[in-house]
Amino acid sequence: MLNKVEKVVPLASQTFSKSHLIHVKNQTPLFIEKAKGSKAWDIDGNEYIDFINALLPIVLGYQYPAVDKAIRDQLKKGIIFSMASPLEYELAELLIKHVPCAEMVRYGKNGSDVTSGAIRVARAVTGREHVAVCGYHGWHDWYIGITPRNLGVPESTKKLTHKFEYNKIETLEGLFKKYRGKIAAVIMEAMSYIEPEDNFLEKVKELTHKNGALLIFDEVVTGFRFSLGGAQKFFGVIPDLATFGKSMANGMPISALVGKKKYMKVVNNIFYSFTNGGECLSLAAAIATIKEMEKKKVIDYLFKKGQYIIDETNKIIKANNLEDVIKIKGKPSWNLMFIYPASGYKDLEIKSYLQQEMIQKGFLWFGQHNMSFSHTDKDIEKLLKAYRKVFGRLRELLDKRKLLESIKGGVIEGVFKVRN
Repeated sequence: MLNKVEKVVPLASQTFSKSHLIHVKNQTPLFIEKAKGSKAWDIDGNEYIDFINALLPIVLGYQYPAVDKAIRDQLKKGIIFSMASPLEYELAELLIKHVPCAEMVRYGKNGSDVTSGAIRVARAVTGREHVAVCGYHGWHDWYIGITPRNLGVPESTKKLTHKFEYNKIETLEGLFKKYRGKIAAVIMEAMSYIEPEDNFLEKVKELTHKNGALLIFDEVVTGFRFSLGGAQKFFGVIPDLATFGKSMANGMPISALVGKKKYMKVVNNIFYSFTNGGECLSLAAAIATIKEMEKKKVIDYLFKKGQYIIDETNKIIKANNLEDVIKIKGKPSWNLMFIYPASGYKDLEIKSYLQQEMIQKGFLWFGQHNMSFSHTDKDIEKLLKAYRKVFGRLRELLDKRKLLESIKGGVIEGVFKVRN
């Protein structure tokens, strides 16, 4: 299938992080036929417990009944109309209810839509062009131009975006000094896998406003995973604008740009408009997802089960003397396994072995625990049982210097890391 698809689809995937580039060659399934609950089946009929969950959109579980019913009910009424749908208002009210900074709402289909919209708003409000960034913010020119994947981005665009380091307020101070009076916005992931230290988020907000810029929280990942109100509610630091997506509709394509009314009203004058912005199946799915998360206390479940995985996995890591090789970082609802060089082997060589073995034991896995409400205790115990076997064998192979001989399909090659 890969050979056929590559002839007609560049990269053989619509999403970089779902492509063959980040998986062990000839060992990882590359095409999924169907999924339900916490399980997925590849095109050869092999069943897996999925801890990738479509790169985080699946927060309740695949084919979750309440969400699928909302989609089917709306399908009987229509997918998209010639005018706005009342569903746009209904979802906006839910977002305003939960998200502290949300006073007005506009929609998109991907995270990149709304982060780019937020930057345009900030530039319109301030009359400035430069942007300070921390984290990953999508594929559009204004951001991706400062990454290694910047082919095709004009040099003039690259010069307008500047990185600062998380938990190092002096790096942001340096940007404001260097580009005094030129920075329109500070856009950042309030947290990815590193905890904020020494009131970092509060300091960023104070510094941003002191210099006349807007603060934007990219909550595409943290929204509806850290809390129903996102990281801003979790940490108690309220930005001017924020962007949401992924878990918001349990897999349906929708995102949201929200913020304070005095800034969001600028959207009336900038051009932020697309044919499918008000597509109704996704709106209905988002409404159903949020209501289900309210009713079932889904965030509490994700944190409880995710924390159990972290605690038990750390015990297994310690038991196999792998503390310097494997470290888990991040919040329980979305935590990442970091691999470090050891015994003369590179991190990607070790990760390739781990991924290969976890796939063979029936898990869609690439070093993250992307939790869903459908992950059962049985699923989690199977995961931990697999870790006990795989980590024990890894320790043995590292000690005997025989790791490469045990990688059957070839090592994962250097990949584009969206977060450093």
